[in-house]
Amino acid sequence: MTIIDVWGQIPTERMAKSSWMESLLRWTGRPGAVLTSTPDQTLQAMDDAGVDIMFLSAWHGPSGSLVSNEEMLVNAEIAPDRFRGLISPDLTRPMEAVREIRDLAQHGQVVGVRVVPWLWNIVPNDRLYYPIYTACVDAGLPFCTQVGHTGPLLRSEPGRPIPYIEDVLLDFPELQVVGGHVGFPWVNELTSLAFKFNNFYLDTSAYALHRLPPDFVQFMHGAGKGRVMFGTNWPMLSPKQCLKGLDHLKMDDDMRNGFLSGIAQRVFNL
Repeated sequence: MTIIDVWGQIPTERMAKSSWMESLLRWTGRPGAVLTSTPDQTLQAMDDAGVDIMFLSAWHGPSGSLVSNEEMLVNAEIAPDRFRGLISPDLTRPMEAVREIRDLAQHGQVVGVRVVPWLWNIVPNDRLYYPIYTACVDAGLPFCTQVGHTGPLLRSEPGRPIPYIEDVLLDFPELQVVGGHVGFPWVNELTSLAFKFNNFYLDTSAYALHRLPPDFVQFMHGAGKGRVMFGTNWPMLSPKQCLKGLDHLKMDDDMRNGFLSGIAQRVFNL
């Protein structure tokens, strides 16, 4: 069975030393730890859990790149059959971001674009995002983001699905939107969007599967059936940690195959 992890990253020293990282690690029970990994360590963690492919994300925020697109691609090219890349644009330089998306979309390892709204403290229906959405549609790349509360001590409001993601889905019906990190505590809003929009998807990154909120598990079997993909947020969580609770979800074979790989293969054109 193929397994695809749609949310991972290989942090740089810049990212590991970000001011918000300390509060995130404390919240997850690892105060004082340093979040690091290498491509080899990442491949080993994937092998330990039987994960075939991991998406490595670049990170860009208002202070600059934490993992540049170039750094992400260097890592992705180390194991091109195991890694794919998600590019991260600079919202404050829209035309440069559009050109970068168009250029990097031609790279064989690139499968999507990701922006983390809480990092910018800018909600997804802000005008700064709209050139990015246009470029994604033009390049045929899904737009990946984060929905739900924020682990670090930063505002959670940018992760609220309605009205912010809903406005994007209304304005860009051709755009495939993938929300990561489950969307808690706004699961009812996710249900509403899933009924309304066929181009809206979720992933389970940042959660071990046995710790998914009960409402989200119900969503996966109901309105969200065929819309939810597997993700980890490596190296914050390992694939082995996350997959440990797979049987807890009580999915039939078709649903399990879709969750672990089939939906990602379709949405990201693998």
